Amino acid sequence: MSLAFVFPGQGSQAVGMGADLAQAFAAAREVFQEVDDALNQKLSKLMWEGPEEDLTLTENAQPALMAVSLAVTRTLEKEFGIGVDRAAFVAGHSLGEYSALAAAGSISLSDTARLLRLRGQAMQRAVPVGEGSMASLIGKQTDVALAEAAAAAGAEIGVCVVANDNNTGNVVISGAKAAVERAIEKAEELGARAIRLNVSAPFHCPLMQPAADEMAAALAGATVLAPRAPLVANVTARPVHDPEVIRRQLVEQVTGRVRWRETMDWLAGEGGVTRFAEAGAGKVLSGMIKRSCPDATATPLNSPADLEGFAKSL
Repeated sequence: MSLAFVFPGQGSQAVGMGADLAQAFAAAREVFQEVDDALNQKLSKLMWEGPEEDLTLTENAQPALMAVSLAVTRTLEKEFGIGVDRAAFVAGHSLGEYSALAAAGSISLSDTARLLRLRGQAMQRAVPVGEGSMASLIGKQTDVALAEAAAAAGAEIGVCVVANDNNTGNVVISGAKAAVERAIEKAEELGARAIRLNVSAPFHCPLMQPAADEMAAALAGATVLAPRAPLVANVTARPVHDPEVIRRQLVEQVTGRVRWRETMDWLAGEGGVTRFAEAGAGKVLSGMIKRSCPDATATPLNSPADLEGFAKSL
């Protein structure tokens, strides 16, 4: 068995996430306290009690999701003796890439929390509310080629690109509002169904360049070490171990495509991964993995029972 830990991105947050881990494990409580201290905010109280609209704010959701993921991996290590270095690779969806790097010891937990707070704020600042849009194109025949054709139609009147290639049947486009609307019309002509996403900014498109510039400055001053397990990066869908390359690719990721389908294809193919463990809130990635890699197993890890069952299975 070859194992990869994967880490969820924005959209997996929910009020109450991580509360049962904190009740059950001292290691999880330590993670939540360290994140609270790093941000000088009772983020854990917001995570467990809401209100939901505050938790959903990008600047809160990003560090909060990372905190749950790290509570899972720290608990696995301290309570069950299962470190991230047991995995052949790590990967994360968008902000989950930071969670993966923190879990693998590449960036400290406190630095990761602060970087994600800045990342959320910078993304929000990059484009005025209402000027950008994102849409998920879904359906059996929806693939990246269809999405690129739709985005090209939108790009005739403004910025519009494929932002997330999640899996066949689920591709997200992002850009200027009018351009995305044009792309939706084209996608529907081509047979896809479009769902407009309730997001505060158009992530993973060139409109995010101001946020990428802010992250470049912040990452230049951050300590980045070689991860204990190689990271399969969003922007290349290939493994990376060198700290300077990781630093550069985290900047590129702000405006670049999340190549999640290609990442899963590489892990299950050349990477030889047969088992995926989704460390953190929800089970969105496990669903994507089952569609992309039907021969692999995918296990969500976000409750004490999940962790205990996973530990026994190894």
